[in-house]
Amino acid sequence: MLYAILAYHEEADVQAMTETEDNALMDRLMRVHERLEGRMGPAARLGATELAAVVRGKGLVTDGPFAETKESMLGFYVIDCADRAEAIAAAEALKAANAGAIYEIRPIVRYVPGAAFPLTDAGLGLVRP
Repeated sequence: MLYAILAYHEEADVQAMTETEDNALMDRLMRVHERLEGRMGPAARLGATELAAVVRGKGLVTDGPFAETKESMLGFYVIDCADRAEAIAAAEALKAANAGAIYEIRPIVRYVPGAAFPLTDAGLGLVRP
């Protein structure tokens, strides 16, 4: 079964990382990704929340995220796991690599097989001030 592992973090903390700190974090996460090889689907770091837009209701578009938390969803993983316990174990491994993050595990109930997941023109990292 496919699971989404949603990564939440305080965006200001992530944006405050030096390039060296960010590279070290990504190295730790990549070691987890390597252990999940063959089961790991798309994974992405999302752009800055200040670039977000929200569509609510008919014709209402507002800027920015509106979650009532201090953490923002800054990335996600799609992973193929036998069951919920295996998905939780994968999220625990990610948490060990990125102690400041919070990981939410959700089953994916619909998926478009074979859908492309190309690089975007938004770039690969967070927009730094």
